[in-house]
Amino acid sequence: MDIAYIPSPSRGVLYLGPIPLRAYAFCIILGVVVAVWLGSKRWVARGGAKHTVGDIAVWAVPFGLVGGRLYHVITDGGRLYFAEGKNPWDALKIWEGGLGIWGAVALGAVGAWIGARRRGVPLPAYADAIAPGIALAQALGRWGNYFNQELYGRSTTLPWGLEIDKTLANGEVVKGVYHPTFLYESLWCVGVALLVIWADRRFTLGHGRAFALYVAAYTVGRFWIEWLRIDDAHVYFGLRLNDWVSIAVFAGAVAYFVIVGRMRPGREDPASIDPAAHLAEDAEPADKGGKGAGEKADGKAVDKADGKPVLREPAGPVDAEPAAGTAGKDAKNPI
Repeated sequence: MDIAYIPSPSRGVLYLGPIPLRAYAFCIILGVVVAVWLGSKRWVARGGAKHTVGDIAVWAVPFGLVGGRLYHVITDGGRLYFAEGKNPWDALKIWEGGLGIWGAVALGAVGAWIGARRRGVPLPAYADAIAPGIALAQALGRWGNYFNQELYGRSTTLPWGLEIDKTLANGEVVKGVYHPTFLYESLWCVGVALLVIWADRRFTLGHGRAFALYVAAYTVGRFWIEWLRIDDAHVYFGLRLNDWVSIAVFAGAVAYFVIVGRMRPGREDPASIDPAAHLAEDAEPADKGGKGAGEKADGKAVDKADGKPVLREPAGPVDAEPAAGTAGKDAKNPI
């Protein structure tokens, strides 16, 4: 009885005239879109403005792509791009694959820090909102490896084995059935995203702890998936380089989660995470709810000082509940 293994795609690029449309690039782009979409929903649920995540992503995404490529070139470039007979310019061909997650997260965090600082947003709060979206972006990005027929695992006879049939640049033909490590990591990342969303709701995580949970959970999966892979890699004391990095990053993430949880339990005050959210509230039409030109809908008068709205308490009692109170309730159960 023949087993129907997972077939590999015949090609990973389509041509629209002279323009190549690469599946790897589409997977990366789709992952970014999903990460920003989910991150924005979570940020708004925590009390932030709806465009803040996208504005910061304008900084984080390019930095992350550069960081991911640099990590790949630094760790593997010696044999892939700079060895005898290799073309160093190939190091720039990001569409052919080769993004290291550790470099992407590290330099992406630098870009996010720049963007968050410009917006007056605390980086740990932003990281918590975007964490499950990053995991889903990784899940989608791994399908780019499928279309490139790369980063597969050891030979296997399991029914979900991946058929590989390709010719390498040196003329060597690779043909066989291997562990679909791209699929393992993709499914693992989906599970990490769901775990972070659940834990964030259940335990009201804040101050970077949801992001730390994502990092710790991802590294556990990356460790055993990396162990299955057979592509060339630096090996130290019997473990691949990325396994050692996973161990170190896991320890750091767990330490951060525990220490910050003791020092700063709970979540940030919704009124403190995003100045743009409150500017948007102050900029609502003056006549909303039947109020006068100088009043907000809650009965508070609005003055102008240095071009910025300043709330002036009314003389009499106000019955309406402050908007910040509502934001705080919604922030207890973000997506």
